[in-house]
Order: sequence, then C-alpha cells, then structure tokens
Amino acid sequence: MANYTAADIKEIRELTGAGMLDVKKALDESEGDKQKAIEAIRIKGLKGISKREGRSASEGLVAADIRDVDGGQEGTLVEINSETDFVAKNAKFVALGDEAVAAAVESGASTPEELQDTAFGENLTNAAATMGEKIEVRRIGRVKGEVVTNYMHRTNKDLPPQVGVLVASDAAGAEVARDVAMHIAAYSPTYLTREEVPEDVVANERRIAEETAKGEGKPEKALPMIVEGRLNGFFKENVLLDQAFAKDPKQSVGKVVEAAGGTITGFVRFRVGN
Repeated sequence: MANYTAADIKEIRELTGAGMLDVKKALDESEGDKQKAIEAIRIKGLKGISKREGRSASEGLVAADIRDVDGGQEGTLVEINSETDFVAKNAKFVALGDEAVAAAVESGASTPEELQDTAFGENLTNAAATMGEKIEVRRIGRVKGEVVTNYMHRTNKDLPPQVGVLVASDAAGAEVARDVAMHIAAYSPTYLTREEVPEDVVANERRIAEETAKGEGKPEKALPMIVEGRLNGFFKENVLLDQAFAKDPKQSVGKVVEAAGGTITGFVRFRVGN
C-alpha cells in the first residue's frame, strides 16, 4: 500500500484543484510520490479535456485590471468559469483569473478566442487538465476614460468576486464613481443613456406599450400619453442615468452625478453565469 497522509492529499488538492478520489488514486498509482501523482493528474486531465467540452461551466470569478494610458485610464474586466465552486475558490484558479486579465491587457485580446491564441491559452488548457474541470474565459470587457473606478462584489464570502463593475468618468465624476459602480452591481442597467438604446428596441417597447394599453381598453385619445409614460418606465429600469439611485432613491443616478459636477462616460458589468 502506498505511503501517504491526509496532509499529502490536502496539499495536492490545493495545488491542483483536483477531487479527493482523483488525488488518492494518483498517489496509489505513484506509490505515494507526490510529484509523480501531480504529473499523473495532469496527464489524465489532458486526456479528458475533449470529454468535458459539453459540460457546463457556470461557476467562477470576475477579475479586473486598471492601468494608466494616454489620456487617462483603461479598465479591463474578465469572467473566467469553472464547473464547481470548489474549483472557483481554489487559490490556483483565483491566480488564473488574475493571469487571464493581465494577459488580456498585455495582448489587447477582446474575445476569449483571441486570448486563447496567446501564451495564456496553453496555461488555461493545462489548468483545466490539472483541476479536472472545464475551465474557460467567457468574456472580456473594457472601458476607457479620464478615470476608471472598479467595484468587485462577493455574492458569497467564501468565493472570489462574482460581480465586477468598471465605471469610466471624468475627474469630477470620480468622486461618486464608486457609489455608482456599487449601484450598477445591484441594479444591472443595460445602457448608460437613453440615446444609447437602439432605435429598434425603443420601437418594440413602444409597440408593446401601445398593444398592452389597447388590450386594457384604454381610451384612444389617452394612448400616446400612456405609451410615453410606459416607455419612460422602461428607461428608468434599464438606463443607468435614469435609474433611481440605490443610496437615495429620490434622486436619479444622473442627478447624483450632475450634483457632483461630473460625467459618467461608460461602464461594464459582469456577473458570473449571467
């Protein structure tokens, strides 16, 4: 019987992210040699990658990077997924998230496919092999501005950040940008301003509002006012600057930013799995 301890199993699990049974089997096969066991886990993982392609990777983390660039700052946000929360909270997976966002910054990659073609792609494949799970970068987001502010939220204290927000603003707007980022994390707006909402989306919302009002038997003369009122409701729900501010719902986010004398110029929000 191979000679190893519970501490050896724990150490290898922390190093590789592999499951307990896989670690014990690898130690048995390597007669307790930890280095050989780690190699065996990696080899087995590489062979099994194709079998994991169809599996769902819905856990994970969001990692952020903000750097000075010409004219201000640029923020990059990356979502990287695993299959289980056990792997998501593993130190090696958390480090992989930091490596992913750094590689996205250095390479300029804007899609997971572009990032896979960098040196990081091989590291990602090796990590999936060692941890025995499907691991993938789901998306990459960026904002540029005079100042970029981030807010990273843990939905579970035992897990790494699963919601990440970047807010681009001018210098004055930076005074309230973190509060705005926290608001975005909670209320998940889709657009920054009304002008950013695509015309076809507005037209569809107006059509739905009109058909709903007619179905409710509203007077024909009142329809235009009712439709515009419901369209305003859509904007207040989906447009950041029109939303009621989380810390003071009597004011809109736009009014809060205006009171600070600033401007919000862009944002990006990722939530793991959404």
